[in-house]
Amino acid sequence: MIQDRGDDHDDRDAQHRLCGPCGRGRRRGCGGRPASARLPCPPRVRRVSDAAAARQAALDLLPDGAEVFTASSVTADAIGLIQEIDSSGRYTATRPKLMAMDPATQMSEMRRLGAAPQWVVGSVHALTHDGDLIIASASGSQLASMAYGAQNVLLIIGAQKIVPDLGTAMRRVHEYSLPLEDARARSAYGMGSTVHKVLTLHGDIEDGRVRVVLVDEPLGF
Repeated sequence: MIQDRGDDHDDRDAQHRLCGPCGRGRRRGCGGRPASARLPCPPRVRRVSDAAAARQAALDLLPDGAEVFTASSVTADAIGLIQEIDSSGRYTATRPKLMAMDPATQMSEMRRLGAAPQWVVGSVHALTHDGDLIIASASGSQLASMAYGAQNVLLIIGAQKIVPDLGTAMRRVHEYSLPLEDARARSAYGMGSTVHKVLTLHGDIEDGRVRVVLVDEPLGF
């Protein structure tokens, strides 16, 4: 099993790649070129020291009244972000609406509602030194919004998730994250978990669409 690395892990390579050169302030391709050029824009990154600072940094980015879908995330839950978004009344929260719907009769509507929110908030399972973001899922319910549908993507990432490369990232997903998620799912839902779908974000064609709060302490798995 891959062992997580704590605060002493050197994340400078990954942070540099995430913060690489990109045109700012325009919903255009990276470097200010037209989006049709398909040049990848790296996420905008804010690095913070701890969980409390991560929560505040995330809330600072979310406008009051925004439509926000909280993807299942131990990291976002651990810092109190999911509860604040879904229960405070400050936002138009998508998850409570989804939880009130019947999958047997409303699945198509549920898929549409979760696929294209104004904001999606969650985390990743690994971040490589090249800046690739890896998100694994059983159902894939959060992947459509992160890959394309959401206008804005906000990811909270503990520094222990930084790994050298994609191969190590996939081993982390299957050998470290999945057993912990399986145990959590069995406790919470009475059924285990698996990995059916994996999304890798190398970048985006829209500058500023993807934002990362990188936390200098272990959070989530």
